[in-house]
Amino acid sequence: MRVSRFFLSTLREAPADADIVSHKLMLRAGLIRRLAGGIYTWMPLGLRIVRKVEAIVREEMNRAGAIELSMPVVQPAELWQESGRWEKYGPELLRFKDRHQRDFLIQPTSEEVITDLARSELKSYRQLPLHFYQIQSKFRDERRPRFGIMRGREFTMKDGYSFHADHADLQREYDNMYDTYTRIFTRLGLKFRAVAADTGAIGGTGSHEFHVLADSGEDAIAYCPESDYAANVELAEALAPATTRAAPAASLRKIPTPGMTRCEDVAVLLGAPLAQTVKAIAVMHADKFVLLLLRGDHNLNEIKTQKLPGMDPFRFATDAEVERHLGCKPGYIGPVGADASIKVIADRAVALMSDFICGANEDGFHLAGANFGRDLPEPALVADIRNVVPGDPSPDGKGKLDICRGIEVGHIFQLRTKYADTMKAQFLDEAGKSRPYEMGCYGIGVTRIVGAAIEQNHDARGIVFPQPIAPFQLALVPIGYRKSAQVRETCDKLYQELAAAGIEVLFDDRDERPGVMFADMELVGIPHRVVVGERGLKQGKLEYQGRCDQASTPVTMDELIAFVKARLCEH
Repeated sequence: MRVSRFFLSTLREAPADADIVSHKLMLRAGLIRRLAGGIYTWMPLGLRIVRKVEAIVREEMNRAGAIELSMPVVQPAELWQESGRWEKYGPELLRFKDRHQRDFLIQPTSEEVITDLARSELKSYRQLPLHFYQIQSKFRDERRPRFGIMRGREFTMKDGYSFHADHADLQREYDNMYDTYTRIFTRLGLKFRAVAADTGAIGGTGSHEFHVLADSGEDAIAYCPESDYAANVELAEALAPATTRAAPAASLRKIPTPGMTRCEDVAVLLGAPLAQTVKAIAVMHADKFVLLLLRGDHNLNEIKTQKLPGMDPFRFATDAEVERHLGCKPGYIGPVGADASIKVIADRAVALMSDFICGANEDGFHLAGANFGRDLPEPALVADIRNVVPGDPSPDGKGKLDICRGIEVGHIFQLRTKYADTMKAQFLDEAGKSRPYEMGCYGIGVTRIVGAAIEQNHDARGIVFPQPIAPFQLALVPIGYRKSAQVRETCDKLYQELAAAGIEVLFDDRDERPGVMFADMELVGIPHRVVVGERGLKQGKLEYQGRCDQASTPVTMDELIAFVKARLCEH
């Protein structure tokens, strides 16, 4: 493609509202342009990248035995009301009425539509298993769209849904998709990790997320360097310490701590380790007041807590509710002396503590030397309610955990019979008995992959795309194309030969200074570059340079095609 016949629109500086690297570079490179908050136009250069991602996803899904279809973007409310998600999904679901005042929505996902299709088409076990997928636009009305396409409202996703006669076959397809996703992200040239995850609003049982590893990732991933264990921090189990609770060694005493509402400040005042403090978090489940106890150096895991019996849903108590139940302001609350009607849930680590420091339920005071069984009752429930931290033992028993950041780009679920049950989607088994389908759900954020790839692959000069998804494989840059007949003739001939060899070339035939052309080709992330100039031609040489190479390599005209193909094969 000649730049003079293409549309290349680069910027020297990113707009002020661009916050993360991928957002800035995608705007500067002319991959996207903002239309409204969280809604972007994909420009020609960016669309080439999206199409390459789609092609790899489509090839691997087809190879895995899935069948492509296309479902409507607009869906009737009745299906979502039938599944129970019309009310449950929340404000991210964009609802509207048509001219007849009937309720519709713009799809964020398509479990209801595919289940409705299956119950009308798949009547017998003989038609199972079957796996449908689509690559299509989705819309989620994010409250605060940010990070460009990474947290946008409109996006392209591959969503797939499988139907099975039993759970064993669903597990087989789940494993098939795990392997398929591994091939997809490997082919895309990304560094990634599959992690056990929570099922969230989609529902179901088993779930794995696929994360592109990047320091800017929104998700924290717990992994064990000594094994294959990896899980989203919201799901990773924090094992109980391999110790027993020590006998009390200190008496209970009340200590003035005016203005000190943080465990960190109280620990410094008392000269104690932060791990010796206990923080109480007041929450409400329906009209019940509950105290959650965590070690001072640990953080609450809301996902784990919500899964506890009698805690779905819960919310944090208001200051007024705290004062009404405990008689003091937040920051000084604790379990000692709490009314017997208040349920106390202790994290596993807290349950094994002795002589700990906690709030005294009196403004400006804390207690030291507190002990279960002596100064307060044993907790009503002991559970894992905290986030893991680096150094925690790995749940698989094979080492210690570390934490890295990741960008979620894929998610697979075992929905089981969640939607089949609520929507009465059934088939006849071999005995002629009606049974609900076992279902799987498999998503890939196609457009998000582009942003994630940039977050993982960039430098001070711009984007460094993995070769499989780069908009073009090679940039052909002439020096003096308009001024030198020799340069012009050589480039025109070379362009034709490269294209005939099946190499995707962006030929920068603009009347621009070399510095501008070099900067643009580096900014947009093209992996390979060939420079043609009079000085080199006099010596019978062209200059080749890879995007990450420190220096150029002289290559003869006769060698160039084979040389470039060899470099392409290296990646």
